[in-house]
Amino acid sequence: MRSEVKIVFGPDQELDLAVDGSEVLSFDAARRWLDEQFVRMECEPMRGSGKVLVADKILAVAVASGRPAFDDAAFALDYARAVTGALSKALVRVDIPRLSVSY
Repeated sequence: MRSEVKIVFGPDQELDLAVDGSEVLSFDAARRWLDEQFVRMECEPMRGSGKVLVADKILAVAVASGRPAFDDAAFALDYARAVTGALSKALVRVDIPRLSVSY
């Protein structure tokens, strides 16, 4: 099964990432990768409570890394593998301007 992650950076700035089902990370591995990137990029919690949801990490990593980071095929694939593994969804839309993750 194939999964897709669409990242919206702005008007006319969208990126589609495809992941083969065999490449999707397990839930634990996906959360670990997102956690590592969240810390490495020094992302801040989006909620006043300090609670960080998986969707928050997905958004924060995309925002912190910026569009140029996704030109690196290895990073883009790792991100897509982690997003699909963490959410267990075949189609995910990460909309940075709207700060939303939908599936």
